[in-house]
Amino acid sequence: MTALCKSTEHKTHIFVTSLSTTKIKMSLLQFSSTTVRSPTSVPCSGNHQITASAFSAGVSSSRTGSYSSSLVAKKANKKSNKQLNGGVFTVRSSLEIAGATVGEVTEVNKDTFWPIVKAAGDKTVVLDMYTQWCGPCKVIAPKFQELAKKYSDVIFLKLDCNQENKSLAKELGIRVVPTFKILKDNKVVKEVTGAKLEDLVFAIDAVRSG
Repeated sequence: MTALCKSTEHKTHIFVTSLSTTKIKMSLLQFSSTTVRSPTSVPCSGNHQITASAFSAGVSSSRTGSYSSSLVAKKANKKSNKQLNGGVFTVRSSLEIAGATVGEVTEVNKDTFWPIVKAAGDKTVVLDMYTQWCGPCKVIAPKFQELAKKYSDVIFLKLDCNQENKSLAKELGIRVVPTFKILKDNKVVKEVTGAKLEDLVFAIDAVRSG
């Protein structure tokens, strides 16, 4: 009876030992699996986060740089346009104050002619000197108006060489009508006599490009 109990106790001890060993192996196996998977997953996720952050920073920096460059360019263009428009505005304002209109033929007299010429600055000025009784003057008048619309950088004027404006006509040295005086920088630089449209256009282009 005693021997049987001892044998049973021995078997029970072996079973318990075997069971404990199995649990230990399972624990080791679970621990091993965890330690193998963890190192490969965490750094990988971290690397992706770092890469994404670096990419975001790069994009942000690039966008900031592009925006800054664009802003500087816009300011420079705005300043340049402002200066250009300011120059055109100044010339037109001076001419309008003097009584001339760009794109049209302005009638002048002995009192308004020279103030307009001075207000034009370095712009080309063309003066049509005519009389009311002159046939060729009436023929070329519509063509002269067309030239005024064509050349937006040229000031077109006309002077009725009547008794009232005789002093100015004499000052400009008129001999026949129509006579076209082309001025620049307050001086007469070319003259075309007669209703010769082609000669007039050639003379205007020469002064404009000179």
